[in-house]
Amino acid sequence: MSRKSYIKEKKEGFFSKFTNFILTILVACVIGSQVCTAANNNLRIAQISDAHFSTFEENTSYKFLKNSAEILDDAILQINTSGAYDFIIFTGDLVNKPKVSELKSFIKHSSKLIYPWYAIDGNHDISIDGPLTKNKFMEILHDSNKDIPKGKAYYSFTPKKGFRVICLDSIIDYKISTNGEISQTQLDWLKEELDKAKKDIVILCIHVPIKEPYPSSNHKLLNEDDVRTVLNGHKNPIIVLQGHYHTTKVQQEGNILYISTPSLVTYPNAFRVININSGKKNVLVDIFLKETNLKDIQTRSKLRLLNSTLTYGEEKDRNATYELKKYKD
Repeated sequence: MSRKSYIKEKKEGFFSKFTNFILTILVACVIGSQVCTAANNNLRIAQISDAHFSTFEENTSYKFLKNSAEILDDAILQINTSGAYDFIIFTGDLVNKPKVSELKSFIKHSSKLIYPWYAIDGNHDISIDGPLTKNKFMEILHDSNKDIPKGKAYYSFTPKKGFRVICLDSIIDYKISTNGEISQTQLDWLKEELDKAKKDIVILCIHVPIKEPYPSSNHKLLNEDDVRTVLNGHKNPIIVLQGHYHTTKVQQEGNILYISTPSLVTYPNAFRVININSGKKNVLVDIFLKETNLKDIQTRSKLRLLNSTLTYGEEKDRNATYELKKYKD
């Protein structure tokens, strides 16, 4: 090979490698852009409900209170080691007894989460005539977690563009009751929030269910019809995350998906992972039930229930995909 041919081949080889390198970078950028776009259209949530955390109580006939800290830590470990989450929500009954010391102890455990977390009150969290009022409950949460606002026990936030999270306060604090209700002031606020989020996918978090997973006259939301009337005025998808009934149930009504999540301390001793995938015309909601890894506790917990199938639900209540239609102006 002549020197001239060698130099020509070397140049061509260099330009060929350089061109391939540029093409590789461009392809990587395109793929990266698609991944980022997909990630921006997706919201991943973990819902933990009815942890009933306790530092001093023994197990009851159906609640494993003595093991509440251990089960909570297991749920937190599962979340921290299973990929990225946009946020975690505790949907009420953080503690079993409405004591300041118990709530602060709970927070020591919840603060181990490596992702943003939020919480709403449950009927076990608020004392009627004791120090843990709704204001005090929110103050203690805020002091340890600045993502949670101080003040009213209902609030909202935007975890990502195109999504709006609304946290409601369903707890009656003027008398002893396991029923719930939403005040007229809060209903008016809810309507305003929904009006501002007309183009958003709404995630509504509440302790006492808006739609009961099964009938219970002493656990229901007393003005559920009023709340559902407000929700039905919102055209885009609403995903409702609720607790209180310690059961696994998913119910769909049009563009509203009601997800009832079981308790950590009652069989199946589980929490939820919810993936919300936003498309142009619809929203796909993937739900997964994540059971505790503490199988001995779970087995003993199941033996304490007369109807464990009610709390465990059907497969469509545990692991399934639901489609919600988007509204177009």
